[in-house]
Amino acid sequence: MSLLSPEWTALLYLVSAVCFILALKGLSSPKSARRGNLIGAGGALLAVVTVFLSAKLDNIPYILLAIAVGSAIAAPIARRVQMTQMPQLVALFNGVGGGAAALVAVLELGHNADPWVRLAIVFTMLVGAVSFGGSAVTVAKLQELISTRPLVFPGMRWVSILVVVAALTAGGFVIATGSIGWASVLLALGLVAGLMLVLPVGGADVPIVISLLNAFTGLAVAASGVVLGNVLLVVAGTLVGASGTILTRAMASAMGRGVSGIMFGAFRGGSTAGSTVQSERPVRSMGPDDVAVLLGYAQRVVIVPGYGLAVAQGQHAVAELATALEARGTQVVFAIHPVAGRMPGHMNVLLAEANVPYESLKEMAEVNPEFKNTDVALVVGANDVVNPAAKSSPGSPIFGMPILEVGDASQVIFLKRSMRPGFAGIENELLYDPKTSLLFGDAKDSLTHVLSAVKAL
Repeated sequence: MSLLSPEWTALLYLVSAVCFILALKGLSSPKSARRGNLIGAGGALLAVVTVFLSAKLDNIPYILLAIAVGSAIAAPIARRVQMTQMPQLVALFNGVGGGAAALVAVLELGHNADPWVRLAIVFTMLVGAVSFGGSAVTVAKLQELISTRPLVFPGMRWVSILVVVAALTAGGFVIATGSIGWASVLLALGLVAGLMLVLPVGGADVPIVISLLNAFTGLAVAASGVVLGNVLLVVAGTLVGASGTILTRAMASAMGRGVSGIMFGAFRGGSTAGSTVQSERPVRSMGPDDVAVLLGYAQRVVIVPGYGLAVAQGQHAVAELATALEARGTQVVFAIHPVAGRMPGHMNVLLAEANVPYESLKEMAEVNPEFKNTDVALVVGANDVVNPAAKSSPGSPIFGMPILEVGDASQVIFLKRSMRPGFAGIENELLYDPKTSLLFGDAKDSLTHVLSAVKAL
């Protein structure tokens, strides 16, 4: 017996599904994104409450216990995570979702003899395990617990193929026998396949892989909905799978590469130089007062934010600097690369926190032609998205990626903590260009000093 009838459960599931669809629609525009998030959160809350009320009364204590344990683990983690670590959190939650779907499928294995349902169970287990294993590697790479370089070994391609064949074979035995033993083998092979899938991916491409694994998790959840006979899981999982796939393709397109090239490019050779290698080549550096003079007397300034700005939490300082320059009659815009930071929209969210007008944010296609008429390009904590190696070095891991053409500006100023390469682990030749100057230090501190100097002009 449950508190909700099947008819009311179906109706509330339908309302939740509509909320999810409206949420995705809202997220298509920055102006409606907040409303979309609220609608999606409301739909998720309604779905959870519906599941709770439609469950058998005997199961409610176990549900409450699971909610309590999950909340006790997740809430502190989510509250403490910094904005710069949000991609890691997204990857972690994504992996947990895939793993949960796989475990649910295992539990349902003994209750289903229908071969078609077992096929859905095998699909859920395999894809969920791949998502869990792959997400673990993305978290480790983003946290730099392991090297951000592509990690390959001789014969890795053939080992990967062997693992996939073995997993499919184990899946066949699970369908035929319903054996928990074979299911365990399948889960283990799925985890290994996830590791092998992501290890060869370079650091700069990890955000794209997170999006792809998110799509995997969505498909696993949709398949688990088939297993459980839950229409809402099918709808929600399909939406996640579809949107994750679209986002993956859009991000890969923004990088100027195909998804297969991102995932398997390391097998064809080419790697990063190593993100810990620092160059000893001489560069032109200047102090905050010199930078302030260049900016203060420029007619047009383009600010290029990157991950270093997020790490330093310098968004408010850069917003104040832009306001101070505009008060002097300088035209100031922000150039936003589609994959700047660690995830799509990272810089947009960061600058929105500092109340930078959305009209001041210019996408790459719009701002690139304007760099030739720009007096100063101020690059704050970005490296890979302005690196000319993407155009001039065929052997580079970022070759073919569209970049912000800051080199076309009359003067270029980089705010960097050190000469350490960007996340892709390669040097930026623009740093050694005669018209480029570097201001070393924490981005927030440097911006604060430059702001004071601009106000004193």
